[in-house]
Order: sequence, then structure tokens, then C-alpha cells
Amino acid sequence: MLKIRLQRTGRKNDPHFRLIVTESTLKPKTSQFTEIVGTYNVKAGIFEAKADRVKHWVSMGAQITPTVNNLLISKGVIEGKKINVLPKKTPQKKEVKK
Repeated sequence: MLKIRLQRTGRKNDPHFRLIVTESTLKPKTSQFTEIVGTYNVKAGIFEAKADRVKHWVSMGAQITPTVNNLLISKGVIEGKKINVLPKKTPQKKEVKK
């Protein structure tokens, strides 16, 4: 199954990401990806994606990771509702007084 996911590049404390189409069983850091469809510079806040290629891969059945889904929705490449990617807070147990 193909996935559209982020691949970290860049140096220490200077994150840059590639938006890649890859097989879901491969690790993100391997250089065995099908296509680069965009980039994301975190510090500058620049997100660039090839909208036609993203739509092509989605139509071919590629799954989009939740973080990439939210980035694509915020840039208007795809439409839909954002997905909550933060983990739910675990309820804290109250201490029992003895």
C-alpha cells in the first residue's frame, strides 16, 4: 500500500521535510521512494506541494498520513476535515487520602 508521508532531511536543529510517495512497509529514511511531491520547511513555515501529483496518487489509492492530510487541507490542496494528530490526554487519577 502506498502512503504519502513526510521524510525528514536537513541538519540537526534545522528540520526540512520532503513530501514523498512510498510503500508503507519501507522506513521513511530510506531513499527508496516512488516520487517527491513537495517540500516543507518548518522554521520558515513554507509548504510547497504539487497539487496535481498529490491528487493523482490519491486517486491511485495512496493513503495520506494525518499530519500530511492537515498540511494539505490548510494549503487548500485537498478538501476535508482536519484530523487530530495529538494524543488524547490520559485522565489523572486522584490520590486517595488515608
